[in-house]
Amino acid sequence: MSVLDMSLNVCALLPGLQVWLENAFYTVNRIDAASPREKGAGRILLASEIAHATHRDILIDLRDGAPLYQPAASGMPARVAFALEDMGLAMALIAELARPTGMPAVGDVGSAKLMRLATRMARSDATVLVQGDTGTGKEGMARFLHAHSNRSDKDFIAVNCAALPETMMEAMLFGHRKGSFTGAAAASDGLFLAADGGTLFLDEIAELPLALQAKLLRALQEGEILPVGATHPVPVNVRVIAACNRDLAAECELGRFRNDLYWRLNVMPLELCPLAQRRNDIAAIAAALLLRQHKQMGQLGATDAFPWPTPAAIDKLVAHNWPGNARELGNVLQRAMVLREGDRIEADDLHITGAAPVRTESTPPVRLQEVARMSKMDAIRLALRETDGHRALAARKLGISERTLRYRLAEMRELAAA
Repeated sequence: MSVLDMSLNVCALLPGLQVWLENAFYTVNRIDAASPREKGAGRILLASEIAHATHRDILIDLRDGAPLYQPAASGMPARVAFALEDMGLAMALIAELARPTGMPAVGDVGSAKLMRLATRMARSDATVLVQGDTGTGKEGMARFLHAHSNRSDKDFIAVNCAALPETMMEAMLFGHRKGSFTGAAAASDGLFLAADGGTLFLDEIAELPLALQAKLLRALQEGEILPVGATHPVPVNVRVIAACNRDLAAECELGRFRNDLYWRLNVMPLELCPLAQRRNDIAAIAAALLLRQHKQMGQLGATDAFPWPTPAAIDKLVAHNWPGNARELGNVLQRAMVLREGDRIEADDLHITGAAPVRTESTPPVRLQEVARMSKMDAIRLALRETDGHRALAARKLGISERTLRYRLAEMRELAAA
C-alpha cells in the first residue's frame, strides 16, 4: 500500500477525497503544507499552497467552470481544477496521478481488499494461480506480485501459452540442445532459464497439452527442467504465476487438465471479479487509461487538452456491464478520444455496443455523483466511529466546523428517511 501525504486544507475542503484514496489502495497522511518533507516525496496540496509545492506534487483547485488537468512540466507541479459536478472523476484522476508505476488502478473497496491480500502473497515464493475473465487484469496482477516480491530486481517473463506453436511449446519453455530436432541449429535456454531468479508468468495455462503439463509439474516440484535433447536436468530458481480465464477445477473434471498440477498451481489462488462487479473501479481505470492515451498523444506531437469526460459520459460508463472488462473500456475511451468533436468526451461520443445492463431492485445503476456523495458520508461515519460519536472531535478530525457537521448529518438523516 502506497503512502500519500495530503495537506490539512485539502482534507477540510474535500473530506471525501481521503475515503476515495483509501479505497484506491493508499494510506493517507494529513500534513501541514509547510511541514518538512522526506526527499522525493510527493504531496496533494491546494492551488493556494503552491509556495510549498515541488514538481512532484499535485495541486487541487476546486472552482466553477470547465475542469482542467495540467501535467507537471518545467519544474511546476501537476494541477487538477474542477467544479463539484466533476468531483467524481477528479478524485480518480488525482489517485492515478499519484499511483506508483506497476500498481493496478483501483477505486473499489473490494479491489483494495484484494490488493492487500496480493501484497501479502507477493512476499512468499509460493506459486500463485490468478483466475478471471479476459480483460480483468491478470497480467497486471502478476506484474504487481513480482514488483512487490524479493525477486523484483530479477526478470519478469510473461508468456501466453495459447500463442505458443504447439510443436515448439516444449522447446520454448524448457529450452533445447543444438541438433535436438530439425532446425535446431543452435541451443536455446528457454523461458524457464530466462526467468531464473525471477518470475515466470504463464498466461492461459489451460492451453498446455497434457504431456507438457506433466513436465511443468516436475519443474515446479523438483526445481529443475530437462531441455529437449538433454540427458541431465538443469536446476532453476523460478517463481511461477499462472493465469487462466477458465475454471481450472472444471477443466480437471473434464480430463483436460491434470489434477496434480492444478493443486500444485493453486497454492495461492486469486480470483479477479468482472468489472461489472466492481463499479467504483470504472472511474479509476478510465482515469488511468485517459492519462496514458493523453501522454502518448502528447509524445506524438498532439497538443489537445486532456479529454475530460462529462458527468453524463461517466454515468454512461458506470452503467454499462462491460463484458469485455477493462479491455473493452480502453477501446471505447480510445475511440472517444479520437472521434470526439468538442474538448470534452460527451456521452454520445461513447460508442458502447452490446446488450444494455440488466438491473434489478437490488442492483440499481451507480452514478458517479452519488459515489462522491457517499464518500463524504463514509468520511463522516468513520470520523464519528473513531471519536465514539463526539461531534466536536469528529468535526475537528474532518477539518470542518461543528455547524457544518450538523448540517451534513441532517442531510444524511433526510436521505435515510427518503
